[in-house]
Amino acid sequence: MNWISLDLQFFAGEKTERATPKKRQDARKKGQVAKSQDINTAVGLLAIFLYLMFASSYLKEHIVNLFRFPFQKYMLMDLTENNIQVISLDILKELALFLGPILLVAMVAGILSNYMQVGFLFSAEAIQFKLEKINPISGFKRIFSMRSIVELLKSILKISFVGFVTFTVLWSKKEEILVLSHKSIGAIMATLGNLTVQMGLFASGALLFLALLDFLYQKYDFEKNIRMSKQDIKDEYKNSEGDPLIKSKIKQRQREMAMRRMMQEVPKADVVITNPTHYAIALKYDEKKLEAPFVVAKGVDFMAQKIKLIAKENDVMTVENRPLARALYSQVEIGDAIPEEFFKAVAEILAYVYKTKNIM
Repeated sequence: MNWISLDLQFFAGEKTERATPKKRQDARKKGQVAKSQDINTAVGLLAIFLYLMFASSYLKEHIVNLFRFPFQKYMLMDLTENNIQVISLDILKELALFLGPILLVAMVAGILSNYMQVGFLFSAEAIQFKLEKINPISGFKRIFSMRSIVELLKSILKISFVGFVTFTVLWSKKEEILVLSHKSIGAIMATLGNLTVQMGLFASGALLFLALLDFLYQKYDFEKNIRMSKQDIKDEYKNSEGDPLIKSKIKQRQREMAMRRMMQEVPKADVVITNPTHYAIALKYDEKKLEAPFVVAKGVDFMAQKIKLIAKENDVMTVENRPLARALYSQVEIGDAIPEEFFKAVAEILAYVYKTKNIM
């Protein structure tokens, strides 16, 4: 029996179940999401090289101006404090116009690639200082963990694959490269620029392909890490829904309160229809509330006896009608008007009650 108990505890503690929505939400609050940093890098590089390809004339104009001004304009100026300030501002302006769009494209690509993976997410807990992050023992374990080995293999694969793609592009352009020595400086720069952009685009595409595979792996690894055991799910249910024992006590207390409120309404009733021993239905007619008589209290067995006792103490008439009592108890809830099919029977009883009390 002890072995069986241990086996059950082992299987109960084994993380074989998919994470619940609450566990996923808690992990997201901590900044733990399925995300591949390689996608951010690949999308950023691809966006930059696409910008370089389509904005080449714009970039050429500003880079030429950056080299032209020192020879055409600044060399003829006197070396004064004001002139140095003007020169510095002009150079900074040209650099901003040259580098600013590139940095802006990289920033937008990074934001979009991150948003496509995890949506909008801000977690202060992920950047909190923790002593365990600088613990050498924990760091040693991270370095030689299975995850580190996987990351090493991924890096080798990325370098090899991207290097092969880049080499292939270079090899396909070997004829153009071999004749560069016979071209002018401008033609050489144009050829090298085109070659650089082509290698960048193909390398970025190759890296993006590997990044998509890495994202699938990161998603698998994330799902594996947040798995829960059956006991974890039970504990989460208890914490979120409350302990069953406490819930039962709360429901019992609610029933007791509802019962007290119901008993407080019995003295206000016009009549109590009984079985006579097992059922008791207290009815009241108030045309300001409802157009038909409605049930203010009902009970069976002990509760029925209690209703009749309170009715007797408060001079509320009790009328015996077995089929009507059973039907009203099963079909009408407290606070509801009686169905139309019982109008005639209840009206005769109320007429009798009013006549007996000399109300009519």
